Amino acid sequence: MTADPTPEPGPDPRAGGTAVDARRDGESGDTMPTARRWTANRLRALPGSIGYLLIGGVTGAAAILATVGLLLVAATSLLGVGIPAIPEFLRLIRPLTAFERRRAGKRLGAPIPVAYRPMTGGLWQRLTTAFQDPANGRDIAWLCLHGVPGMVVALFAVGLPWGALNQLTIPMYWRIVPPGTVESFGFVVDSWPLAAVSALIAIPLAALVLQLPTVARWQALLARTLLGPSPGADLEVRVAELTATRAAALDAHGAELRRIERDLHDGAQARIAAVIMQLGLADQLRQRDPNAADELVRKAQDTAEAALAELRDVVRGIYPPVLADRGLTSAISALAARSPIPCILDVGEEASAPIGRRPAAVEAAAYFVIAEALTNATKHSGARQLRVGLGGTAEVLTVEVHDDGVGAAVEAEGGGLAGIRRRAQALDGRMLLSSPPGGPTVVRVELPC
Repeated sequence: MTADPTPEPGPDPRAGGTAVDARRDGESGDTMPTARRWTANRLRALPGSIGYLLIGGVTGAAAILATVGLLLVAATSLLGVGIPAIPEFLRLIRPLTAFERRRAGKRLGAPIPVAYRPMTGGLWQRLTTAFQDPANGRDIAWLCLHGVPGMVVALFAVGLPWGALNQLTIPMYWRIVPPGTVESFGFVVDSWPLAAVSALIAIPLAALVLQLPTVARWQALLARTLLGPSPGADLEVRVAELTATRAAALDAHGAELRRIERDLHDGAQARIAAVIMQLGLADQLRQRDPNAADELVRKAQDTAEAALAELRDVVRGIYPPVLADRGLTSAISALAARSPIPCILDVGEEASAPIGRRPAAVEAAAYFVIAEALTNATKHSGARQLRVGLGGTAEVLTVEVHDDGVGAAVEAEGGGLAGIRRRAQALDGRMLLSSPPGGPTVVRVELPC
């Protein structure tokens, strides 16, 4: 007798199956749920992606119109007519690119920052800034690259889902419509086999539909690439802002020196010269006509007092002593009390930090800003009441002057509002003007401390 062959080991009852079966179960357990999750995620993201691509079609049409306008401006610039319109046209397209940044940033889950160099000053300076600012070049690149593709992708975003649904439902309705009216990708459906082929075509179309979220993300990434700041753009913009601030500070300093020189030359210097002449004449008349000499001395004394008063005014114009002695609030209270129009002073009720003392340069700038705003309102607004507000935080002092006048205030070169802006920019601050026709006019100045 021969020995029985050794039996092959059977499945371990504790394992519940063979090793091969366990491996196959593991593979199917890992793969199938992943595919189902991917499909479910795509289906959930599909409506939002289609909506995003449809809005992209609208912005694409707007980009095409803006591109045509840009070409018109460029063509007229060759004749010299359209050159002044270049900075304004670049400003005109910024709301469209800003909308695209917000849309793409929301899609990608992170905001897309914007950094433009300020286009201020004369025409030549604005043109130089417009051509040197890389952000303007990125805006134009987005207009050119998004226009036609954005509209085409929007058409596919509508056509693909509709086509897939139509192909899938052809077997349901081809028999109830007139013969020869159902076409599917180049052939007429007039039999059940052809209807089945049409239904099968829906599968690749559905696969393409599931790729629309990826296309929407690509469109958002393109917007971020083109409209986002380039490396070092923030630093470049900051340098440009500081350069403009330094220029504004130098202009303000030069204007202040000229004003002081003019006030001294036309006022105190002339009066002191008159005092010297009067005292000289009195000395000559002292022996011959003592009474006339005494009269000249009295006139010289009055002239000297007037000169002293004018010197005080000049000093007050440089830095009011009341600021150093009693602080900004008391100095502003004195300005409000001297205003010809009734003025209400609102100090710090809504501030997140007490007003307190601020750096001398900040207090002086706030004082002169309010003085200039009150003077402008008195001359031009026709207001019945003024309100001056001081507030802000420990880092920023906020000044707001409100009048209920006729409104329509315009910042003109060399005017009072332009001077207020220069004072604010000299301290790296900013001025905001709101003055619709009919009023009210609000001048708001923010001064970093």
